Amino acid sequence: MNIAELAIKKSVITWTLTFVMLVLGYVSYQGLARLEDPEFAIKEAVVLTPYPGASPAEVQEEVTEVIEKAAQQMGQLDRVESYSSRGMSLVHVIIKDQYRKEQLPQVWDELRRKMADNAKNLPPGAGPIIINDDFGDVYGVYFGLVGDGYTYAELKEVADLLQRELLVAQDVKKIVLFGVLPEAIYVDISRDKTAALGITKQDIFDALRAKNLPVESGNIKFGTQYLAFKPTGEFKSEKDFGNLFIASKRGKLIYLRDVAKIRRGYVEPPSQILRVDGKPAIGIAISTVMGGNAVTMGNAVLKRLEELEDQIPVGMKLVEISMQSKAVTEAVNGFVVNLLEAVGIVIVVLAIFMGVRPGAIIGFILLLTIAASFVVMKYYGIILQRISLGALIIALGMLVDNAIVVVDGMKVKMKQGVDGLQAAKEVVSQNSTPLLGATAVAIMAFASIGGMTNSTGEYCQSLYYVILISLSLSWLTAVTTTPLMTMKFVLSKKDLQKGGEGEAKDPYGGKFYQIYRKFLTGAIKARWVTIAVVVGMFALSLYGFGFVKQLFFPASTRPQFIVECNFREGIHIRETEKEVAKIEDYLRKKEGVTLIASAIGGGHPRFLLTYSVPVEAANQYSSILVSVKDYKMIDKMLPGIQKDLESMFPDACINVKKFNLGPATGGKIQLRINGTDPEVLRELAEKAMNIFREEGAKAVRSEWGEKIKVPVPILAEDRAMALGITRPMVAQAIEANFSGTTTCVYRSLLYTSKCV
Repeated sequence: MNIAELAIKKSVITWTLTFVMLVLGYVSYQGLARLEDPEFAIKEAVVLTPYPGASPAEVQEEVTEVIEKAAQQMGQLDRVESYSSRGMSLVHVIIKDQYRKEQLPQVWDELRRKMADNAKNLPPGAGPIIINDDFGDVYGVYFGLVGDGYTYAELKEVADLLQRELLVAQDVKKIVLFGVLPEAIYVDISRDKTAALGITKQDIFDALRAKNLPVESGNIKFGTQYLAFKPTGEFKSEKDFGNLFIASKRGKLIYLRDVAKIRRGYVEPPSQILRVDGKPAIGIAISTVMGGNAVTMGNAVLKRLEELEDQIPVGMKLVEISMQSKAVTEAVNGFVVNLLEAVGIVIVVLAIFMGVRPGAIIGFILLLTIAASFVVMKYYGIILQRISLGALIIALGMLVDNAIVVVDGMKVKMKQGVDGLQAAKEVVSQNSTPLLGATAVAIMAFASIGGMTNSTGEYCQSLYYVILISLSLSWLTAVTTTPLMTMKFVLSKKDLQKGGEGEAKDPYGGKFYQIYRKFLTGAIKARWVTIAVVVGMFALSLYGFGFVKQLFFPASTRPQFIVECNFREGIHIRETEKEVAKIEDYLRKKEGVTLIASAIGGGHPRFLLTYSVPVEAANQYSSILVSVKDYKMIDKMLPGIQKDLESMFPDACINVKKFNLGPATGGKIQLRINGTDPEVLRELAEKAMNIFREEGAKAVRSEWGEKIKVPVPILAEDRAMALGITRPMVAQAIEANFSGTTTCVYRSLLYTSKCV
């Protein structure tokens, strides 16, 4: 008894399983996790190590090399990329492609141990080592909080509220605030007054530090309780700063307000700035838990925001910069449309060539196979995302092949007078093994993707697994449910009355088959002509293939594009903001532009898997995200925008580009030059960039950037020694005079501010 005979004889079980599979398929489809892109681990961690006051060369030699050597002790390491700037070492630790996301937590634990073991090799004043292994988190929901007439502090208070409240929404993993300007209490000291009263800046610094320094004050046994002391005296309000007593050299106590102006402000210069449609904003970026549903999370966040609407002040609003749930919903809806279209096309085409009943049977089997695929995908945790949906769409054209063979074979035999059960046994017995082999061949065509161990393989692996699942199930349904449905429904009562079962009839007697028989006979007789035509068509196809654009990951259909700006090195971030404002004004006049969100001093949070920011992004860098009405407009807009911005800012490196699918990369062409002499490396890099520019490349830049001016105060060491002045004292005096020195932390109920 073969499998088709068993399915027919146990028809009640077969029908029941079919119905159950359809229901489970629908339930599984509703419960499948949804993301825009596959869950893909960025095999990269960022190691930040501050070294205040050190030059880039000192940071490189004394800190960065220590971090690099520590990372190079790891067997999982692929390479390190470092960037040493004034007072800061930034090292990207990149792990080999063969390590998957499940293995990375252990790798990052080892990285932390290596860094902790080598921290003792850092110079005094360097550290602490900060490791960010969440570098690859994708923040699929990204809002900008704006409000005309509101200060950054008021925006921050509401942003903090939303951050706390939205964390409880379903499938939310983490919420980060972006573009926050920290508050500070500024103490502007009058030199004339301090000199007249015999007070030094150090006296004021010491008094401020001592006033608000948390100190353990012990405990006391009070009856049956054991209570902790909490002495008063710390700053409770801004007014308390002015009431601080400073002891002069003459023994007098003087109020701080008598020798200094005290004001509340923001830390200047800011490290990063966010602007939305030209207005200052605070970004709120939300990521989805591993294996979570981006659509569910997005809807839960929107629902919670509706509940919090009365707590957001009038005039403040959340501007949607990126909403992954919408993109995912559109993609899933697009697949449903494709599925329905495929079923409709199958029914129509097969109705023309095979009849309405065979077409309807095969269309139903297609739906059943997709439903069963959803069940297996749910079981194995395969997420509905760009690649898995693409795999299902690819498979739609192949899922009907097995069923067509079985339905057509049984229909022919039944019209020849063979009993339905016997026809099922014969057709499945003759074709099950060849069909299984053909299915295996189709699956193996995608096996190379499933077996890839690099990042591309990890990104695309669901393509292979979905193809494997769906095609395997198409064979299973073809040899079980298909024979049963064909036996019951393929022939109408009219066909049976005319002589269906039990009465022989030639199924190939129609005009179509007569014409095809004549064509086939002629092709066989003129076999050399037939072979020549086939070979010629094959050669023509090879020639034509050379004109096909080769791109493994195509451009995204996202209705957004990015403008990356690298202005001159050493520019103040506020100057970068002014230049960006000019670009925003230009872009706002473009037809079809709906939103402009500018990140200044760095990039946006990773709102899309394929979005990346250069390692050396700093004050001179800006990433401008532009939303348009329709993604089809972008190709026409980009060349003109690129040309205009290059003309407007000839000294800047401007790159206007679309988003691409696949793992994030830097430039399409990258050149790495190794060596020990910085001057030679810089010269070679400049020559290489000139060659690229001559060949028409755009946005050509070096990670080193250009040299910048550095003021060098010259210390008169003999006089400094005589006066007891040291190099650190000079550096602190310069910092206090030009930038301000952080002396203490002011803690209030809701926030913590620096005292500068």
